[in-house]
Amino acid sequence: MMDSISQQLDIEMLVRADSVHRSVYTDATIFDLEMDRIFGRAWVYVGHDSEVPDPGDYVTRTMGKRPVIMSRHTDGEVYVIHNSCGHRGAKVCVEARGNAQPFRCPYHGWTFKTNGVLEAVSMPRGYGDSLDLSNPGLGMRRLPNVGNYRGFVFACLDENTVSLEDWLGPARNSIDDIVDRSPSGKVLLNAGIHRYVFRGNWKFQLENTVDMYHVPFSHESTLSPQGHQFSRRRGDDAGSTISDEGRAAERWEKREAWGAAEHGHSYTGHQPVADKKREDPAYLSYVESLKDKHSPERLAEVLAPRRHNTAFYPNMSLQALNQHVRVICPIAVDRTEILVWPVLFEGAPEEMNRDIIRGLNVTHSAASLIQTDDLENFHRCQMGANAENSEWVWFARGADTDQTDNHGNVTNTGTGELPQRAQFKAWARLMTP
Repeated sequence: MMDSISQQLDIEMLVRADSVHRSVYTDATIFDLEMDRIFGRAWVYVGHDSEVPDPGDYVTRTMGKRPVIMSRHTDGEVYVIHNSCGHRGAKVCVEARGNAQPFRCPYHGWTFKTNGVLEAVSMPRGYGDSLDLSNPGLGMRRLPNVGNYRGFVFACLDENTVSLEDWLGPARNSIDDIVDRSPSGKVLLNAGIHRYVFRGNWKFQLENTVDMYHVPFSHESTLSPQGHQFSRRRGDDAGSTISDEGRAAERWEKREAWGAAEHGHSYTGHQPVADKKREDPAYLSYVESLKDKHSPERLAEVLAPRRHNTAFYPNMSLQALNQHVRVICPIAVDRTEILVWPVLFEGAPEEMNRDIIRGLNVTHSAASLIQTDDLENFHRCQMGANAENSEWVWFARGADTDQTDNHGNVTNTGTGELPQRAQFKAWARLMTP
């Protein structure tokens, strides 16, 4: 096993233009620093406001190692507060979700409103005048920055951060695309969660969501004898062709990839199967419901999104074809929890939303045809990172053909490792004091 090098190398020395040092996946000291600096400085995705539709509804999440609560208060607003009692610091809510009016600490019975404000102290006479119960520090503090972009709730602990829209930059167009596909202009993430843990570093999952190089090899077992994947949508007779040979590989190579210059977001182009015309009645009814909401040009964009997968650095991805949100929750340097929600369209035909759930079960559940391949690879990468092989992990594919625009953002095509290079540029910036 490689020795810890966190005391011997500066953060800037861990990241090169085309590679990163293996210790970023194996060193516990580096992991702890990531939880403090990356998840303490970035805008982190917390949840979707459809998860807390009624006053008192809440879900519990983490931002790195910090437990937080997203709740709907009686004023109708969604708040993100620290999941910690202002008295002794105990974690107040341990359930994944629920309805609480108010929150009640199990240790000494202090209660808090769903916006984090202290409501009452048990047996208050014992404090006399020694405690100012109006002190905000005795409540469950709100995070200094919370933003809601079209239902997607992000929070940031850095009081000096840029606005959420500036942080998201062009990546927010991926949210626009999927929300505009809903007849009501609202998506729903309230149909349940796939939750599982893999034995590997959290960055493996984020890198993989925008990695098109692995697909023909890692997911070879999903192919029919004709070289097609299984159908992912009602009305399709087959899925994508992902062979590494012939015209299929050529189409795969031509898809666009994009990486943000500063904040690490990235996306990959659409799957060719998204161009197939669909004729099933539920889908045609759905298309009719959108025609009075968009111009013909925008409707064409909405129905055939150009982005297959978008990674919102550091902890969320949004997929357009098998539409879902995936959240990455680091536990330890070699242990990560994944949460996956189907993204449903409010106002769409019921059978269409059922198909979305069915498709996600087949592709990205813990026992699915796709995600199981990826989880095996993440574990193998973690085990292999401890071997005495090269000290560097390489992301050089396509580096000599990257194209930089006037804003410093980078584009390329196909199976290049541009998204991973963009992620580690952001990693180095956030990790540097």
